[in-house]
Amino acid sequence: MEQSPPKIEFPCDYPIKVMGEAAPDFRQFVEATIEQHAPGLDLTRVTVRDSRNGKYMAVTVVILATGEKQLKAIFEDLKNSGRVKMVL
Repeated sequence: MEQSPPKIEFPCDYPIKVMGEAAPDFRQFVEATIEQHAPGLDLTRVTVRDSRNGKYMAVTVVILATGEKQLKAIFEDLKNSGRVKMVL
């Protein structure tokens, strides 16, 4: 019997982790990109971690996700920016 992945019930809190090369404006870039699809972003729910050597930065943003279409649009915009190495 094959198990399908669990369905996400929307709306829900959804963490998005974005990794890219460290830059002074990387956090603001990630926030602005996500804000286009998730207006009213709560900036207190954003965390930033630098890699051990400082070359990369991980920005985690928790949004109120409204549906799969919204999440796909966020992932596409981030990936197509050229600044993002990985989105989880």
